[in-house]
Amino acid sequence: MSDSPRLEDVPPTPPLDGVRVLDVSTLFAGPLAATFLGDFGADVIKVEHPSRPDASRGHGPQKDGVNLWWKTLGRNKRTVTIDLSRPAGADLLLRLVADADVMIENFRPGTLERWGLTPERLFAANPRLILARVTAFGQFGPYSSRPGFGSLAEAMSGFAALTGAPDGPPTLPPFGLADGVAALATAFAVMTALRGAERDGRGQVVDMAIIEPILMLLGGQITAWDQLGLVQPRTGNRSVNNAPRNVYRSRDGVWLAVSTSSQSIAERVMTLVGRADLIAKPWFASGHDRAVHADELDDAVQGWIGAHDAEEVVARFEDASAAVAPVHDVRGVVADPQYRALGTVIRVEDEELGPVAMQNVLFRLSRTPGGIRWTGRSHGADTDEVLREAGLDEDGIAALRAEGAI
Repeated sequence: MSDSPRLEDVPPTPPLDGVRVLDVSTLFAGPLAATFLGDFGADVIKVEHPSRPDASRGHGPQKDGVNLWWKTLGRNKRTVTIDLSRPAGADLLLRLVADADVMIENFRPGTLERWGLTPERLFAANPRLILARVTAFGQFGPYSSRPGFGSLAEAMSGFAALTGAPDGPPTLPPFGLADGVAALATAFAVMTALRGAERDGRGQVVDMAIIEPILMLLGGQITAWDQLGLVQPRTGNRSVNNAPRNVYRSRDGVWLAVSTSSQSIAERVMTLVGRADLIAKPWFASGHDRAVHADELDDAVQGWIGAHDAEEVVARFEDASAAVAPVHDVRGVVADPQYRALGTVIRVEDEELGPVAMQNVLFRLSRTPGGIRWTGRSHGADTDEVLREAGLDEDGIAALRAEGAI
C-alpha cells in the first residue's frame, strides 16, 4: 500500500496563494479590500508611515491600549513602515512593487505622482501590476481633488435620502457602509484585472470611486427617474415594492422583521395572522399595490405579533414557511444558532489579547477555503523581514531607518 497521503489529508492551498498585495491605503475601503484578498491566501503587505500609522488603528474601542477594530481589519497582513514622500522610501516601494501583483492606494489624486510614483513608473517596475486607486470621487472630474469619506458617498448616492422616517431628516448609517461596499467592489475589480493580466501579461489601473458602488445597490431609481420622473421617498422600514414589510414588536418586547417580497409569502403571512380575507382584494396581487395599503397590512401583522411572544412568532412563521427574523444586536448575532452553525464568528489567537472573536471570512469554498492566519499586527512589526525578502541586508535596513525612510 502506498504511503502517499490521501487527497483529503493534504491541506488545501488557499486560492490566492502566490498573489502578493501591497496595501498602501488607509482607513477602510482600500484596507478592507486587501483584507478580503488576504483572507483567501494573498500575501498582503501593509505599508504605513513610520510615525503616522493608519488612522484606523485609533478608531473604535480599545482594551488596555490595544485597538480592537484593527485586529479584524489588519488580519492576515504583514506590516511594514515606509515614508513614501522621501525619495529613498519611494525607491523602496518600487523595489517591492517589482515582486507584487497588486497595489492598493487611496491617496488624493496626484499625491503618488507628486512623490514620483506615477503609474508609468510603477508599471515600468512591474508591467503586470494591478494598481487599485480607491478614492471618494475618482481620479478625475470636478470633485476629484476634494477630501472625502464614505459618509459623503452615502449622502451623494441617494442612500441617506432614502433612509429614515418619512417625516424625519435623511439618515446616515452608524458604520462605514459605503466604504464596505466599495471594498467588496475593489476586491472584485482586482480579481477581474488579475484575470486579464493572466491572459495578456499586462497590468492596469483600477479607478474605484467610493460614490459609485453604493449607487449601484440602490436599484433602478435612475431608470425610474429617467423614464417616469419618479423620486423614491423615505418610507422608514417600509418598502415601496411590497407589504407587509416592517419591524414589529412581540408581546415580550422583541423586535422582529417581516418581509413579503414574493406573492406566496405575502399570502402565507396574512393567512397566519388571521386576515386571509385581504388576499382576495384586487390590490393584493401586486407588491407595489400592497405597499399602498401598508397601513392596513401593518396593523394586522402588528396586532397578531403583539399578542404572541417572540419565540412563538418565529416558530409559527417557520411552520407557515413565512419569512421572519429577530432584530439582533451584537449579543444576538453571537448567540444565534444559524450563525453558530455557519461558523460566522470565529475565535483567533492574538499575540496581545489572547483569543479574540471576530467575523470569519466572507464565504465558504468547498475545496480551497480561506482562513484567518493571524490577527492585526503591531505597527511595522514585519518591516525587517519584508525588506530582507526584497534583497536588503542589515546594513541597508539600518541606513534606511537612520534616514527616516522606514
